[in-house]
Amino acid sequence: MKINRVHLTRIDMDLAIPYTIAYETVSSTSNVILELGTDTGESGWGCSAPDHTVTGETVEEVLEAGRQVLVPLLTARDPFRIAKITHEIRQRLPGKSSTLAMVDSALFDLLAKKADIPLYKLLGGFRHKIATSITIGILPLAETLAMAEKHLRDGFFILKLKGGLSLEEDVEKVRKLRERFGADFLLRFDANQGYKPEQAVEFISRVEAHDLEIIEQPTCRTGDEGLGRVTGAVSVPVMADESITTLKDAFRLAANDRIDMVNIKLMKMGGIFESLHINSVAKAAKMEVMVGCLDECALGISAGLHFALSRANIEYADLDGHIDLLNDPFSGLFSLENGWLIPSGDAGLGKISF
Repeated sequence: MKINRVHLTRIDMDLAIPYTIAYETVSSTSNVILELGTDTGESGWGCSAPDHTVTGETVEEVLEAGRQVLVPLLTARDPFRIAKITHEIRQRLPGKSSTLAMVDSALFDLLAKKADIPLYKLLGGFRHKIATSITIGILPLAETLAMAEKHLRDGFFILKLKGGLSLEEDVEKVRKLRERFGADFLLRFDANQGYKPEQAVEFISRVEAHDLEIIEQPTCRTGDEGLGRVTGAVSVPVMADESITTLKDAFRLAANDRIDMVNIKLMKMGGIFESLHINSVAKAAKMEVMVGCLDECALGISAGLHFALSRANIEYADLDGHIDLLNDPFSGLFSLENGWLIPSGDAGLGKISF
């Protein structure tokens, strides 16, 4: 099998409900879709969800990299030499993690289609479904409670609350969520780097009785020592997200006991191949792993889902980036049933019509 066609398409999608996190408000997103055609008639598919803050890329840069680098590099190549191809792309496009993740996904999709099995089975197949959280952005209290009520009514049982702009408001929201809806749901909190270390410790101490499952990236991504101080001072597991974008980051934080958990996002890590290495570091350090996402269409979420199902120590998922996207062109790759994500069972990432 040889690659004989490299085709990239930009898709622009508005969000049904814009959301706010500690450092930005998001109302729309753009993804780049890659199709790798082959001389046997099969196609592999991948998604790039560039985010200048997280991946350091723009959509225009991904498309330009596709034209200038990916088309000549991938044409006539054996798609099953994933390690070789992704190494070459990393050398040619350093720091372009969502571009690399897009190619990585398409190559793994082709490999699993050749094997005629779903990708998660090819990768290890530890689970066949995983529960996802659903995110509530930074909103006034009344809107936060209304959004939580809707999500719980829709069958979700894991809520992830965004915060980091106001400690007092964050504490009140956590308390009111528990007062209104009780203890029959899991509650995670993501500060998106919004707190100083002492604020994070104060926040957690003030909501300790309200059963937070996880606190995610409470402090600045460049402040390893501060993040470690929070981890050492609180009982709630501390998860790194923005602090980990490379294998080296994961090793450094794990080796110095700075964190309890890791959020692996394919877009910031550069795809499945590199994420498997990062997951191994987490496993060696006895750290649990969550697979997260950016604002990705269902194709990107599908890649994250198959990776999440593949390993025993990946116990958590935050794969809700597609839910509020309008005009997502991909469907049927997986189902969402009462908060559980379940792959379609088709080969690769699923049957794709685009």
